Amino acid sequence: MLDNATIISPQIHIPRLTIVPAVNRRRDQIDRKIRYILFKRFFDICFSSLFILLVLSWLLPILCILIKLTSKGPVFFSQKRIGRGGKSFTCYKLRTMILNKEADILQASENDHRVTSFGWFLRESNMDEFPQFFNVLKGDMSIIGPRPHMYADCRKFSDILPGYKFRNMVKPGLTGLAQVKGYHGPTTTRNCILMRYHWDNFYIRNIGFMLDIKIILITIMQRFSALTFCVLNKIPIRKTGKQEILPN
Repeated sequence: MLDNATIISPQIHIPRLTIVPAVNRRRDQIDRKIRYILFKRFFDICFSSLFILLVLSWLLPILCILIKLTSKGPVFFSQKRIGRGGKSFTCYKLRTMILNKEADILQASENDHRVTSFGWFLRESNMDEFPQFFNVLKGDMSIIGPRPHMYADCRKFSDILPGYKFRNMVKPGLTGLAQVKGYHGPTTTRNCILMRYHWDNFYIRNIGFMLDIKIILITIMQRFSALTFCVLNKIPIRKTGKQEILPN
């Protein structure tokens, strides 16, 4: 079993999360940021509403038609994910896989036979997550925050890293600090789990609207650059970002 000392860096202090009072103090500090919480919710509603009206209103029908033309099954895929405070919510995505019984317990991997040909494009461009703007509008998610995990992954990561559920103190997001640092997609290594937690923890400890805006701008630039490169060169999008290594 790992202890917290294994993943402490000079810049970020990761608390001993098995101590309940320490977690409660951090939760109280976040809850006291009433202005930030209200303004963030207002921003989430405005941003998601505009995106749904200006982009999804015409793009979503096109993607739905392409999904139906390239594979059998429903257009949308819904899955129970873990939200703020460990509460369950239904997370929406565009279906990228063939129908299979392992969808709720097994992450997609490189060259996964379950992923359809058009599904690979959707996953690499992150367009499969566009329906989650409806989750944001409902209040289950936020534009910025730690990515929501399915239950199987949350249990697995908590076994590796005690206190991993600390990241559930805030609403999950469409994108987060870990993602702009290059940690998105399948979590296949111990180091990837630790680094995602490292940046999620940093975000929670430094939570603020200016940090949210920076993450949004970086996300837009990264995805636009990756998608443009893919279209111009007609090759699969590759994930970018500096991959820091934490000590074993």
